[in-house]
Order: sequence, then C-alpha cells, then structure tokens
Amino acid sequence: MTPTLDLGTHQIIALTDGVGPFLSSRALAFPDATPEQWADADALDPEAVDANGEWILQFRAFAIRSDRGVTLVDTGIGPAGAPAESWTPVPGRLPEELAAAGIDPADVAHVVLTHLHSDHIGWAVVGDDKHPYFPNAEYLLQRNEFEAIEAINPKLEGQIIAPLLRADRLRLLDGDTPLPTGEKIVSTPGHTPGHQSVLVESGRDLAVVTGDLLVHAIQLAHPALEYAHEMDRPAAKRSREKILATDADLHLATPHLTRPFVRV
Repeated sequence: MTPTLDLGTHQIIALTDGVGPFLSSRALAFPDATPEQWADADALDPEAVDANGEWILQFRAFAIRSDRGVTLVDTGIGPAGAPAESWTPVPGRLPEELAAAGIDPADVAHVVLTHLHSDHIGWAVVGDDKHPYFPNAEYLLQRNEFEAIEAINPKLEGQIIAPLLRADRLRLLDGDTPLPTGEKIVSTPGHTPGHQSVLVESGRDLAVVTGDLLVHAIQLAHPALEYAHEMDRPAAKRSREKILATDADLHLATPHLTRPFVRV
C-alpha cells in the first residue's frame, strides 16, 4: 500500500522511485559525527545502514493532493539515461507509483523542484526531445537556484533547464510563495543556494516536505551536524533548525530516510 499522510484537506503521498546505496560512505558524508551520534541515528532509522555499514537511501518524490489539485515535490531519479544514472538505480518507478496512487501526469498542476541535484529532477523531462513529463504543470524553482546552476551542476542547464524554458513551463520564485492548491513553498537555503521545502498546514498540524534539508536521521537527532555535501553548511544548519524549532505538531516527509513520514 502506498504510504500517505492525511492533513486536513490535503493528502501527502510518498512515491518511491528507487532504493540504493549512497555514492560515498556515511562516515565521509558526516565526518564530524561521533559514535554516540551514530548510535542515536541508528536507533531512529536502523534500516538506513546495511550489514556492511553501507548507507542505503530511499529516493522519493511526494504528491500532495487536495480538492484544489495535485502538487508534486521533486521528480526522483528518473528513467534510464537520466542525469543520476551514474550513481542511482535507474530506471526509477515513479510512473508506476503515480499510477498506483491514481495520478495522471497530465493532472499535476505544480512540480516543485526543491533543488537541482540529479536524484531530485530525474523525471522532470523525458524522451529524446526532452519534453516535460508533466505536460500541464508549472515547474517551480527558486531564482537563487537557477542562478547557481554552474556551481551546482552545469550539465543540468542543457539537460533540464533549457527544455523547461523552451516549453514555457519554468517559473522562478523569489523566496516564500503560497500556492493556489493551498501549500506554501518556503526558502530553506544551504544544501544548495536556492533549496526550498513545502509546507502543508492544518490547525496545529504542520507537514514539511523537506527535500534535502534532511538527508539522514543523524540530522534529525543532531540538527547542527554538518553534512559534507551542503554548499553552505552554516546556512543549511540554520534552515534545518528553524524548521525543527516550530511549535506546531510537526510531520516530516523525507525523500531519503527509510520511513517516508516522521513525526517530531
């Protein structure tokens, strides 16, 4: 059964595109982590490490469905030949996952790209002609992310950005932005310059689709711990701590932890 989280009039649906090892050891990814901190992380997410000590990642996108439409947050690792093929288990299963959830790609109103790392943009465009896989969607990206593409991954300009611009599907945002479907995009920079997350609120309940604000349970147990692949580590720490410090009843929808939904 597809994991879901119901929050007021919204349903958040976890869509697993693939599962596989990270491209480096977790010790290299978190070089300052202590044995005690790893013990805390393993208590929270024991299945994220295999018998050989290898870090195992889920690669997820999330659909947010309400009576006002469907928003997709990230597009997974993608098909064979996608930008992430060198280190992720492509082809991914997002089309099958969407079908199982009863979502037609043509029905997606917004695609929020949390950031431009290859494991989050795989199904954005497809085919030899690189057409948008979600033909009627507005693809939403922070302007800061767009302007930093040379530093993030210059190949993505031709692989992803140019096709979306050609199709007139890309909209650049400047900071926090409410969506007509009821969610709110919030700027959470640090992992990349224009990293963004998505909030869903209902009374005192708050769900955050995190993107890579949180990539491992060790950052949930110890939010100040730096991750080697954050482009601005102090900013990433501030973004993470700000989200986790909320007074609301907080639910996290995470792309890489074993469980898609974590209540904090």
